[in-house]
Formats: sequence, structure tokens, C-alpha cells
Amino acid sequence: MANIWTLVEHRDGAVDSISWETLAMARKLADKSGGSVTAVVLGDGVGELAQTAFHYGADSALLVDDPALKDYRLETYGAALAELAAARTPDILLMGASDKGREISPFVAAKLGVGLASDALDMDLDGDSLLVTRPVLVGNLIAKITFSDAKPQMASLRRRVFPALEPDTARSGNVETVSVTLPETKTAVTGFEVAEGEVSLNDASIIVSGGRGVGGPEGFPTVKALADVLGGALGASRAAVDAGWIPYSHQVGQTGKTVQPDLYIACGISGAIQHLAGMKTSKVIVAINKDPEAPIFKYAKYGIVGDLFKYVPALTEAFKKELGK
Repeated sequence: MANIWTLVEHRDGAVDSISWETLAMARKLADKSGGSVTAVVLGDGVGELAQTAFHYGADSALLVDDPALKDYRLETYGAALAELAAARTPDILLMGASDKGREISPFVAAKLGVGLASDALDMDLDGDSLLVTRPVLVGNLIAKITFSDAKPQMASLRRRVFPALEPDTARSGNVETVSVTLPETKTAVTGFEVAEGEVSLNDASIIVSGGRGVGGPEGFPTVKALADVLGGALGASRAAVDAGWIPYSHQVGQTGKTVQPDLYIACGISGAIQHLAGMKTSKVIVAINKDPEAPIFKYAKYGIVGDLFKYVPALTEAFKKELGK
């Protein structure tokens, strides 16, 4: 019977959707083993989030409610989670492979002296061991990872690979409020800057990205117009970001965001290994490139060999008519 914990990520009371996806995965594993799921909620004035976790599959919740946890900082959140896990020793500790999850999971694993399988595509149980399926070698191979007897067994789940459960508001459970020892910090969060009117790469089901082939910052409005008409997010390759044509927040790839949308349209992107590592598991890939030998075509379900400035505007107009925009 596996005792499985998941971390609920949030900001200003809004839960990151990866938390509910991870909770659904935990629910699957717990049901298979006859175990239980505990949602761990860290923050300040976030008791309602613990209740919401029950609606998405948790059996119980651990709540650490402290003003020092109002904003996410690695040193405070990591210390809190590590102390809880060390004291209570869950069998499995899961979190999302989000920006926060990718930072806090190795921190906690190192504190506890346990292994970590990051960026999982799937999870299962092999007896008492967590079995994690994850990409290796820039996504060219898929590995199956098992764990030793050390507890907890830790893993992070890639976005959009496992659907969240439909919320069941009839579900309830016990919320245990606990205290932890938080370290003194010399850092403070002074505020957040939100990009208005943009779709987040993290949650987008459609992404349209531009690469070196857009020719410069003046080429990105053409790409963005297609993203906008599809209700999608605007992405970019590392080459375009490094050239200063578009901010880093749009970068898809090994050193940017790892995404798995339903549709990924690559405009003027050759398909370098580091870019493919961030998007090759997209459900449908469309490539538009003048070079018929571009590596991106090996991964694309549909391809257009030609000038993106001819075909992208044509696609934008066609979608406007089809979608009535």
C-alpha cells in the first residue's frame, strides 16, 4: 500500500494545472496499490487549496501555512518539504516538472539523500517500486527507471502527458495543519511581471514557433498572427532568442520550455537537437521551412517546403475564414 504525496503549486491562490495532473497520476498509482494520496500545500492563507485538492483526487492534505511561504522561494519551500518528508517518510513523492518543480525536486532529493526521476512521461508500480518512463539522450531513447529501497521514491511529471481528473466537489478529507522550521533568508520577492494578453507556453494546446528563418524581430508578427488566430502561444527557437529577436520566456527547447501541445507549428526552425528535446513529443508537428533537408521534417506529420512568409499568412487567412474570425 503506497503512501503517495504530491506538491500543490500555486501563486496568488491560483493552482498550476500541472499539480492536478500530478495528483491524477498519484491517484492512479494509489488505486493500483490500495494506497492513499496526500496533497502537500505550502503557503500563506492557502487553506482553501487543500480543500480543492480533495476534489481532484487527494485523500488527505498536509498544510503548512506560514507568512514566510507567501511567495515561492527555493530555500523556504525546499526546506519545508524536505523536513516534512524526512519526518513522515512517504513511499513516493511526486511533483510537476514545472519551472518550480524542476528546481525544488532535486533540492529535496539531495537533502533526503534519495534518487529522482525527472520529466516523466508515465509512471507505474513494479511491486513496491515506482517505475518511471522518461526520455533520455535528448529524447532519442526512452528509459524505464526503478528505485532502491530508500524512501521516498521521487519523480516529476511532464506537463500534458496525463490528464487531470474531473473535479468531484463531493469529495472531502482531513486537512492536517503542521509547522516546520524555516530558514532565515536574505532574499525577498518584490513582485511579478505578467505578460498581458499572451497564452502561456506551459498550458498551451497549440504553439506556433519561429526560428532563425524569420530573419529578425520584424518576422515574428507574422508568426504571432497565426498563433493568435488559433488561440495558441508564441514560441521560439534558441537561435532566435540568442539573436535578441524575442524574449527568453518564449524559448522552447532543452534550455527553454519543454512542451507537449496537441499542435506544434515550427516556422523557419531547422530542428536542432536542443530544440527537438523541448517539443518532439508534441501530438502533431507541422514544419514550414525552405530547406527540404531540415531535420525538423523527420518529426513532422505535415510539412511545407517553402517560404514561411508566403505560407504562414496564407494559413492565417484560411484559419480566420474557417474559424469565423
